[in-house]
Amino acid sequence: MNGSAHRTPKVEEFTLKRGPAGLGFNIVGGVDQQYIMNDSGIYVAKIKENGAAALDGRLQEGDKILAINGNKLDNLSHGAAVELFRSAGEEVHLCVQQRPLLQNGPTSSRADGESSSALGTWTLLSVVVLAAATVGFMVYKRLQLNPRGPRGPF
Repeated sequence: MNGSAHRTPKVEEFTLKRGPAGLGFNIVGGVDQQYIMNDSGIYVAKIKENGAAALDGRLQEGDKILAINGNKLDNLSHGAAVELFRSAGEEVHLCVQQRPLLQNGPTSSRADGESSSALGTWTLLSVVVLAAATVGFMVYKRLQLNPRGPRGPF
């Protein structure tokens, strides 16, 4: 094997103790606000610096949260998931599927405390490519319908 990063994402369970600023992370996703196409799961969008999740170190940006205190997050709206986190109590038991690694070798950490989500980068890149292809197709079709260019009152 060549050390390819394609491997089954690991599922991990652990408990976070709520800090003065809460659990210390933001979430995205839900049936009404899908973060990943055809996946209504709840994902970690941002780990807040010096928050409970950052200090614990096990939760990472891009991780999918499968359950909170035994409540599965399948088929929930974003608001319903947020409410589960808000009402979860001081100690919150999480079941998390770690984000898949999309590169060879170890992941890198930035010295300034920021981290990047390869998943978010690929999603943004896909949207940009799709938008460019759509605009190109529209221009092509317009030229087919009117090969001599636009006509106006000039």
